[in-house]
Amino acid sequence: MSDFSFHSLTPDLILDAIESTGIRVDSGLLALNSYENRVYQFMDEQRKRYVVKFYRPNRWTTAQVQEEHDFAEELLEQEIPVAAPLKLNGQTLHQYEGYSFALFASVGGRQFEVDNLDQLEWMGRFIGRLHGVSKTRPFTSRPGIDTQSFLFEPRKELQHSNLVPESLKTPLFTIMDMVIDKAAGLYRPGNQIRLHGDCHPGNILWRDGPTFVDLDDCRMGPAIQDLWMMLSGDRAQQLLQLDTLVGAYEEFSDFDHKQLVLIEPLRAMRMVHYMAWLSRRWEDPAFPQAFPWFATDKYWEQQVLALKEQYSALQESPLSLLP
Repeated sequence: MSDFSFHSLTPDLILDAIESTGIRVDSGLLALNSYENRVYQFMDEQRKRYVVKFYRPNRWTTAQVQEEHDFAEELLEQEIPVAAPLKLNGQTLHQYEGYSFALFASVGGRQFEVDNLDQLEWMGRFIGRLHGVSKTRPFTSRPGIDTQSFLFEPRKELQHSNLVPESLKTPLFTIMDMVIDKAAGLYRPGNQIRLHGDCHPGNILWRDGPTFVDLDDCRMGPAIQDLWMMLSGDRAQQLLQLDTLVGAYEEFSDFDHKQLVLIEPLRAMRMVHYMAWLSRRWEDPAFPQAFPWFATDKYWEQQVLALKEQYSALQESPLSLLP
C-alpha cells in the first residue's frame, strides 16, 4: 500500500472491516464530508446508526491515534459532549487489511451559529471545561502547533509544487515570505496544553447544546487555538464575541490574555498550512473533485491578496479585553 493511499478501500473491504468488530451492517454506506480520512454512516440490524472512520494510512502513528481516542474518552468521562470512539472487544482502534479504523455512535444536530451570542456563551463554557481536563497532563505522542510544521515546511512544499503557476510564483512567495517572517516572530506560544486543535464551527454540532466532533487534529498548543476560530466579522464584532467567549470560559478555566497576540499568527499559520495541505493531497482523487478551483490561476491570485490582507492584520494591535 502506497503512502497516504485509500486505493484498496473498497466497499467490500469496508463492510468486512466493520463486521470484524462484531457489528453487522444492514444498510448502504453513506459517505460523509471528510477528505483527510474516509468516513461513512450506516445502520446495523437493530437500525442503530453508526459512523465508521478509516484513518489515512501513514499520517498518524498507532500511538498518536490511540492518544486521540484516550483523550476523547477522558473528556466523555467528565461529561464533556464529544463524539468519542466506541470500545468494541476491549479496544477503540481496530485494524483490517492494513487500515486503521474506529466506530462511533452517529451524532445528529445542526451546525453551530457563529453569530449567535447565546450559543457562543455555551461554547465558551464547554471549551473552558475541555481545557480544564486538557491541563491535567500533556500529550506524549501527538505533535504540537509550531512554526516549522505550519509555516516553514508548508512553504517549502509549495515552492516545489507544480500546482502554483510559474507566472504567480514571484508575487505569491514574496508576500508569503513576509507573512511567514512576521508570524514566526510573533508566535511565542508559552504555556501549551492538549487541544481539540481544529475547533471551527464545522466541527461543532448543535442539539440542545454543543457536541465536539473530529479530534483528528488534536495537538499540544496555546489555549487560544481552540477559541479564535469562533470569531467572525469586523473588529467590533470580534471583540463582542471574544468578550462573550472568554467570560464564559473563565467560569471553568483561567484565560491568559497575553495569548490574544497569537490570534493573527495562528490565522497566518492556518492559511499557509492549508495551501500546502491541498497541494500535498492532490494525487488523492477526492481532492481534485472537491477542490477543482485549487489548480487555477484565479485561486492563487486570491491567495496573494489574502496574504497581503493577513500581513496588514499581523501589523495591527491585537484584540484586547483589558483597558
